[in-house]
Amino acid sequence: MHVHNLEQWQHSHDFLINQEKSEKKTQIVMILTAITMVVEIITGLLFGSIALLADGWHMATHVGAFAITLFTYRYARKNVNNPKFTFGTGKVNVLGGFASAVALGVIALVMALESGMRLFEPRPIYFNQAIAVAIIGLIVNLVSAWLLQDDHHHHDHHTHEHHHHQDHNLQAAYVHVLADALTSILAIVALFGGKIWGWIWLDAIMGFVGAGVITKWAYHLIKDTSSILLDGTADQKTRLAVINAIEGDADNRVVDLHLWYLSQNSVAVMISIVTHEMRSPNYYKNLLKHIPSLTHISVEVNPCEGEPCIKYDLSLV
Repeated sequence: MHVHNLEQWQHSHDFLINQEKSEKKTQIVMILTAITMVVEIITGLLFGSIALLADGWHMATHVGAFAITLFTYRYARKNVNNPKFTFGTGKVNVLGGFASAVALGVIALVMALESGMRLFEPRPIYFNQAIAVAIIGLIVNLVSAWLLQDDHHHHDHHTHEHHHHQDHNLQAAYVHVLADALTSILAIVALFGGKIWGWIWLDAIMGFVGAGVITKWAYHLIKDTSSILLDGTADQKTRLAVINAIEGDADNRVVDLHLWYLSQNSVAVMISIVTHEMRSPNYYKNLLKHIPSLTHISVEVNPCEGEPCIKYDLSLV
């Protein structure tokens, strides 16, 4: 084979989506959250409010999660052509989303434990100061959500059909912002209830509600990201599309098929075919060009002798 023909057989393993805009917005959100965190901690110390101190340290965990998001964006981009990563760094951002989701789960657990302690051992609450800071926190969270909203919805479009096609790293940051906003809203409701009607116990109840909702968000995010990290198979719709494209062309039969995610929006496929009409692997790759998520295709072609090949059993996929 001539050297000048090698380029058509080689390809890049860069499966990263363009994340520069998401990275910049996440950085702004992290700075806003960090400023709010410092204000809450200082205010809590000045007014002796345990509630404000607790919320300040709670926000510190979100700052840490945003730092993970930014680190994974930059690490993935810096090492995109590093040969140590066989299929590129597409899963680094997914790993960042998984780590942030675990952090969310820990936050929910701490909230539940703290709420249980306050339910049985009520503490004095500085209502006016706490309400003011909670409202400020909510405003910051709403601004942060607005900053991340466009990118999040762009990647989250048709989530039920293509839930792997979103940026899980950005989604984790967005969920952290939503968790903070939810916490602020529930805190405001509880504080007003305690101030007006003396319902001190409402603060603890709202804590349990917030912990439950955040746990649900964390669970779904962990489920999606862990499937990709563990090379979970692609959706059945994509598998059927691959099989139909190959077997609908001629007397071809798919005898072995592996589909897995290289990143949140890139799928690799390894396929073995038996056929009476053997063609080059590139021919079969062209049959799969209409499936946009397939970015890395490996084809093995074997001769089928004797009777026509037995129809492929989808239950073996």
